[in-house]
Amino acid sequence: MEELGTEIDHIPLRRIVPLLYDKLSVFMKLSPDFSAPQGVEVNIMPVIGEANSMKVDLSQLPPVLPVLPLRNAVIFPGTVFPVTVGREKSIKLVSDVEDGSGWLAAIPQIDVSVEEPSEADLCHFGTVCKLIKTLEMPDGTVTAILQGAALAELQSISAYEPYITARVNTLEEKEPEGADERELQVLSDSLKEKAALIVKSSSFAPKEAIGALKSIDNFHFLVNFIATTIEVENFQERTALLGIADIHERGLALLKVLDTQTQLIQIKQEINQKVKTDIDQQQREYYLNNQLRTIQEELGMDEGEQFEKMRRRADEKKWSKEVRAIFDKEMARLEKFNPTSPDYSIQLGYLQFMLDLPWGEMSDDNLDLKNAQHVLDYDHFGLESVKDRIIEYLAVLKLKGNMRSPILCLWGPPGVGKTSLGKSIARALGRKYMRISLGGMHDEAEIRGHRKTYVGALPGRILSGIQRAGTSNPVIVLDEIDKLASDFKGDPSSALLEALDPEQNSTFHDNYLDIDYDLSNVLFITTANGTGSIQPALKDRMEMINVSGYLAEEKLQIALIYLVPKQLAEHGLKPTELNFTPEAIQQIIDQYTHESGVRGLEKQIAKVARVTAKKIALGEDYPHTIGPEHLREYLGIPTAFHDDVAGNEGAGVVTGLAWTEMGGEILFVESQVSEGKGNLSMTGNLGDVMKESAQIAWQYLKAHPELAGMDTKTFMKKDIHVHVPEGAVPKDGPSAGITLVSSMVSALRGQAPKKGVAMTGEMTLRGRVLPVGGIKEKILAAKRAGVNTIVISEENRKDVEDIKDIYIKGLIFVYVKTITDVIDYLF
Repeated sequence: MEELGTEIDHIPLRRIVPLLYDKLSVFMKLSPDFSAPQGVEVNIMPVIGEANSMKVDLSQLPPVLPVLPLRNAVIFPGTVFPVTVGREKSIKLVSDVEDGSGWLAAIPQIDVSVEEPSEADLCHFGTVCKLIKTLEMPDGTVTAILQGAALAELQSISAYEPYITARVNTLEEKEPEGADERELQVLSDSLKEKAALIVKSSSFAPKEAIGALKSIDNFHFLVNFIATTIEVENFQERTALLGIADIHERGLALLKVLDTQTQLIQIKQEINQKVKTDIDQQQREYYLNNQLRTIQEELGMDEGEQFEKMRRRADEKKWSKEVRAIFDKEMARLEKFNPTSPDYSIQLGYLQFMLDLPWGEMSDDNLDLKNAQHVLDYDHFGLESVKDRIIEYLAVLKLKGNMRSPILCLWGPPGVGKTSLGKSIARALGRKYMRISLGGMHDEAEIRGHRKTYVGALPGRILSGIQRAGTSNPVIVLDEIDKLASDFKGDPSSALLEALDPEQNSTFHDNYLDIDYDLSNVLFITTANGTGSIQPALKDRMEMINVSGYLAEEKLQIALIYLVPKQLAEHGLKPTELNFTPEAIQQIIDQYTHESGVRGLEKQIAKVARVTAKKIALGEDYPHTIGPEHLREYLGIPTAFHDDVAGNEGAGVVTGLAWTEMGGEILFVESQVSEGKGNLSMTGNLGDVMKESAQIAWQYLKAHPELAGMDTKTFMKKDIHVHVPEGAVPKDGPSAGITLVSSMVSALRGQAPKKGVAMTGEMTLRGRVLPVGGIKEKILAAKRAGVNTIVISEENRKDVEDIKDIYIKGLIFVYVKTITDVIDYLF
């Protein structure tokens, strides 16, 4: 029903301005589901109201009624329906009816093309309607809200002027009384199902009609609702339904009409599916190319000009003949691609990347050694070995003119300035700085890139960094190289072997670029917390420089010189508004931090600055100089307590020194002897290596019971239990070997070792004491804990001598070769 909701002048209701529906909304009270007709995008549609609310009194019906001819619309009793009228006769009819009785006969017109219908042009049946309201529209038409009251049979035309009037007989609709309820239910469901299919396929019918259909339970109302609103191909089939007074029969006839309509819809869909074709690909490309060309011409960026710009950029590049030949070849491929092709954008992106890379472009190094030393000293306190290595590199570069950049690996505990040192080195050299985080990286393509033939292919992180830097000799910091991972996607650490090998990185091959690129001028600086997890082949390619932790005295200087001014600036405070006494900084170090670096110290200083800023903003009084007495108010209760040897003396308790990624630590080894059968038990969350060290110690004492002051028979009647406190913390490593033996001997002898002594060293089954690593960190831990004497392997003497005096000041070192030397010294 293409023109549902129209009157004789054939004006589609869907063309009426939205104002109509604002006015129609006031009539929604006539029916809970009242809305505008099909074909109009509104929120309401004509539906059937409740039976009682829609009954109309026909007792006052005049014998002769005005006749309103309808085109492509049928109104059934019980429906409220808006009809647009536009001809003068129809407008006058509506006006007179509104002023008069309010009744009219809505008769469908057989031939919709007839402008002045006669009796022969009107259907024999129609509907007696009550005119509820008229609305004048801006285009001069009038919309009449009609309420269907009863079926009407046209008897005879009384007059044609000023509009058609006729005698009509009202027909009473026969309710389906006595019909099988199950049959009515099945018929009702079928009607709803067919009607829903037609509504879904209609481009004009409101989709709310489906919900309205489901909500109608009265069979009588359901039939009239569907007959009024559903579109069908044959309009005459709908008008024929008006002549069926029996609702049950009308429902069956309506079902046939709907079934025919659904079959026609299905046939249409099948035909459309068969004949429907997209625009030919060639025509589509031709059309899009023309559009694209027009847009580019308007913007002044046609392809030819773009290609010419790329060639001019290529002429300025400092690349070899081989690279230029590859560029020209790839450029020729690009020109052959259709701009709408996906390959075009991929090829264009690849060539743009080639042009963006700084082939052979170098930044000028600042070879002023004194300036470089000043910059490094200004940014970082200590770290002399790293600074010396950079100055040495600059010195050779100054004398020789060119030199392959070194590959440095700075390893040490967190917070000692490894990463920020890379930025300082770049500033000292006058180079660009780039940082690449390797922590958790597990895809080799992150280093080498993807082949450009893959969807979403990207270059590797190294070449991307050089592209952003704009020079071929930046300082690139590869952060957290010890935290690389590997999985089925490859091993990034293996991919780094080529980039970090001074003998190979002059021809570094990125899969995306697919051309060798020279990385020999890049100064790579890697950082790590430990060296144990770094691949041996990768470690061999780097210069390993240990960046150890700081003494408390060094932390104090770092805080006063660097950290406090930095935090004052970041919090908008002036030096006159906040400063710290050295005693306050020292107490923060001792009681609020437990670290080798200064990151935690900086956080505590920042917290004091935040609290001060809050007090200033609130206008509160506060101390301008922070002393030790103010720390509890600003930082709360002290949270970090360093282990202290004081109070841990006694038989069976010996102090050891350990190395962790967080720096050096002390640990206490406790042993307890009981009567038994010569058994050893261990607790304290010990690793396999440390358990083996304990077994070696116990077996050595079994072979040499005289060290414990016993004979073999007495020794075998003793059980010993070894425990390392802080059981929640895993502990492992061989460096506690001599500590374990000393603890067992102390417990078996019942004699406490000398006070203030700590030790570290691995022991063999023959009693030799072997050297261990992490000496500087262990010395720092010993000083923090109040140790004054350190027992260490003779072979570690060179490591101690290599440490600056400031770190070993106040310490006594006892160098031993065998476990007997250790026991003799302790007892």
